[in-house]
Amino acid sequence: MTLPRRRFLHLAGAAAVLPVAPRFARAQSWPARPVHLVVAFPAGSGPDIVARLAGAQLSKRLGQQFVIENKPGAASNIGTEYVAKAAPDGYTILMPVSTNTVNVALYRNLNFDFIRDIAPIAGFGRTTFVIAVPASFPPRTLAEFIAYLKAHPGKVNMGSAGIGGVQHVSGALFQLMTGTSMQHVPYRGDFIPDLIAGQVQVVWVPIASALPLVRDGKLRALAVTTRQRVPALPDVPAVDEFVKGYESFGWYGLGAPSRTPREIIGKLAAAMNEAMADSMMQERLAQLGVDPMPLMTDAFAKHIAEEVDKWARVIKAQGIQVN
Repeated sequence: MTLPRRRFLHLAGAAAVLPVAPRFARAQSWPARPVHLVVAFPAGSGPDIVARLAGAQLSKRLGQQFVIENKPGAASNIGTEYVAKAAPDGYTILMPVSTNTVNVALYRNLNFDFIRDIAPIAGFGRTTFVIAVPASFPPRTLAEFIAYLKAHPGKVNMGSAGIGGVQHVSGALFQLMTGTSMQHVPYRGDFIPDLIAGQVQVVWVPIASALPLVRDGKLRALAVTTRQRVPALPDVPAVDEFVKGYESFGWYGLGAPSRTPREIIGKLAAAMNEAMADSMMQERLAQLGVDPMPLMTDAFAKHIAEEVDKWARVIKAQGIQVN
């Protein structure tokens, strides 16, 4: 499963040797007009709110308005394709998220290639998931939960926001690494009421959604999915403390059509990195359950390649398919 990563890094490097003289001249005056930041999710969604914060910071630093353009649908593929086919002039960019790297392996007949057609700019934020169960569910710790799953194979219902979503594949990775099995129950809408009621017994819930319910005693947090514990839930262990090497989180970044001048990509990456050092920006993101993940272009490209490889292995091993 290393071919996508090698191809991705090869293509990223190849962009550096393209003719740069005319493009450099254009890049010098960029941005001369508003930039459209495409979000492949609906207005009011988590990615949309994060994009608006990022866009405001970029506007402040680059002197032009960053207009948020929502193009939801098809698990983010509609908006991503729109940017992939846009002019590579720096005036249409994308906020890629973790879903994009899952989709590389999940969807085989797309009209674009995320690895080839979207150039990474910078990573800037990540959100932790909480493995949450109803307060009435018998297992009280992650160790007890794993033992319960092994004693009841296929009997525990795992909810998610949809087949192939990051919550789904995060749970699939957990099953793969623990040798357990659960029954996946995908939702089109809100799964929280069914989780509280016990109709599904476990969900990988974004921390911002989980915190108030955990604090009110409606849900029990068994673990967080980052490698280390998080300050918001200091007494809740990381999965890695029981399942070595497990890690999963949602993330946000910036991308552009391939062939976008590297000078423009560099300006965007520098501006986003500067924004992430702003304490007010960090505080606003923290309120949304998003932690800083400042990655400049090369590091973000490496992160994307690793995520593509990781989720491709999980999807193949677990036989995950979209209908």
